[in-house]
Amino acid sequence: MSRTPENTSRVTADFWFDPICPWAWMTSRWMLEVEKVRPVDVRWHVMSLSVLNENRLDELPREYVELMEAAWGPVRVLIAAEQKHGPEVLGPLYTALGTRFHNQGRPNERATIAEALEEAGLPAELADAAHSDAYDERLRASHEEGIGLVGQEVGTPVIAVPGTDGERTAFFGPVVTPAPKGEAAARLWDGTLLVASTPGFFELKRTRTEEPRFD
Repeated sequence: MSRTPENTSRVTADFWFDPICPWAWMTSRWMLEVEKVRPVDVRWHVMSLSVLNENRLDELPREYVELMEAAWGPVRVLIAAEQKHGPEVLGPLYTALGTRFHNQGRPNERATIAEALEEAGLPAELADAAHSDAYDERLRASHEEGIGLVGQEVGTPVIAVPGTDGERTAFFGPVVTPAPKGEAAARLWDGTLLVASTPGFFELKRTRTEEPRFD
C-alpha cells in the first residue's frame, strides 16, 4: 500500500455530512480509508438536508418531504452531542448512526439513535434532542459554514482542504460506490484534489447507474 513521503505535511480535511444520506456515507467510509494511505486527518462537521431543502418543499415529491421532516432528528442529536461532549464525538457517533441506517437498514427512530449514542459512549438521553429545536441555531451555523464553501446547488457531503494559495479548496462529493480501499482510495483522493484545485474547474459528472453498495 503506497504512501506519500514521510516529510509531507499532514492535511486536515473538513467533512460536512448528513447521516441520512447514503452517498455521503459512502464518501465518509472512503475518507476513513484515505486517512490510512495519505497524511490526512478528517475533521467532522454536521450539515442538514432538511435545512438545505426547507424553502423548496412544495417542489419535492411527498415521500422526499417526509424524509426531510424525519431528517431533522439525527442532525439535532449530533449537534447536541457536539455541544455537550466536544467535536471529537462526531466521528464515532456518525459511524454508529450510519452503520445502523445504511448497512443494517434500521429505521430513523429513537431506539436506533439511542443505541448508536450508547455505542459511541454517549448518554442515550441525547436522543431527546431529535424533537427539540434547542440546537437548531448551531445546526444552521454548521450547515452554512459547509454549504457556503460550495454553493446552494449541491448537497452532502462537502469536503474542504487547505489550498496552495492560502484559501480552502472545497468541493461536493465525490459520489462513488463502493467506497474504494487501499491504493484505489489514495488515487481517488489525489485525483479529486487535482481537479478541485484547478482554477475555473466546477463540475465533472455522469449519470449514476448503481445504488450504494455498503461493505
